[in-house]
Amino acid sequence: MTEGKRQKQVAAVLEKELNEIFQRLGLNMIDGGMVSIVSVKITPDLFDARVYLSFFKVKDPVAALNTIKEKNREIKKELTARVRHQLRSMPQLSYFWDDTLEYVDKMEKLFKDIKQQDSQTKNQA
Repeated sequence: MTEGKRQKQVAAVLEKELNEIFQRLGLNMIDGGMVSIVSVKITPDLFDARVYLSFFKVKDPVAALNTIKEKNREIKKELTARVRHQLRSMPQLSYFWDDTLEYVDKMEKLFKDIKQQDSQTKNQA
């Protein structure tokens, strides 16, 4: 099912504001690594928002995600203050780890290994 125009607008506003809040609270740098918001997906009723986070060079992404979840109350309070004139009600925020980049890196490494093995078997033949 495709997102509606209003869903996309609300998601864009939330993503922009959340990025600024993460920077202000220091949540964009955790454990010597970088945390970034990949996307925000919102339900058609605008009551639930899923925030997908990417962790770059973070030693323990699960602990970093838990740290962000612990600060959810503070994040939501500031977010509500920032978007109060744009939204009637504040969506419930849920945070998820988007491991797409790690998956892509893993797949590229596997393809590279296969290509090396293939070239070695051709050289031996």
